[in-house]
Amino acid sequence: MVGRSNVGKSSLINAVLKRKAIARVSQTPGKTQAIHFYLVNEQFHIVDLPGYGYAKVPKSMSASWRALINTYLENADALRLMFLLLDARRSPGDHDKQMHSWTNDAGIDERVILTKSDKLSSNQLNKQKTEIAKELGIDSKAMIPCSVVTKKGIEDVRREIASRL
Repeated sequence: MVGRSNVGKSSLINAVLKRKAIARVSQTPGKTQAIHFYLVNEQFHIVDLPGYGYAKVPKSMSASWRALINTYLENADALRLMFLLLDARRSPGDHDKQMHSWTNDAGIDERVILTKSDKLSSNQLNKQKTEIAKELGIDSKAMIPCSVVTKKGIEDVRREIASRL
């Protein structure tokens, strides 16, 4: 799971695993400051990477997170699927686009998850899906609109994970 700070990575992990507090959730961007591995059913790991973008931390710490993430991604032989989380209400930022490009260039299977989709009407969500897909150069049908509040899309994320096992 990778995405901006405060996009909902930890909340999504909790929802997917049907656990309330396995991953630490905070209202303050940048609380995930290390790579967290969650072993699921002794079969696979869900990995929570530090967020990028809005965290209010010193530039040196942000740079060390970037190096940590890069090292992990370049050396993660067991990586089967990258979930790129984007806030459904926002256009992809430069970091999001860079992560998407890197994933494609590295040949890693990627699924884009649009978090906080419950905060948009159906029409607004469809418009955002089209715009985001256009910016990333992907099919809008390949994205998973998701909400940890309404549980929309959570089962789709579980199916994506299960299909890689």
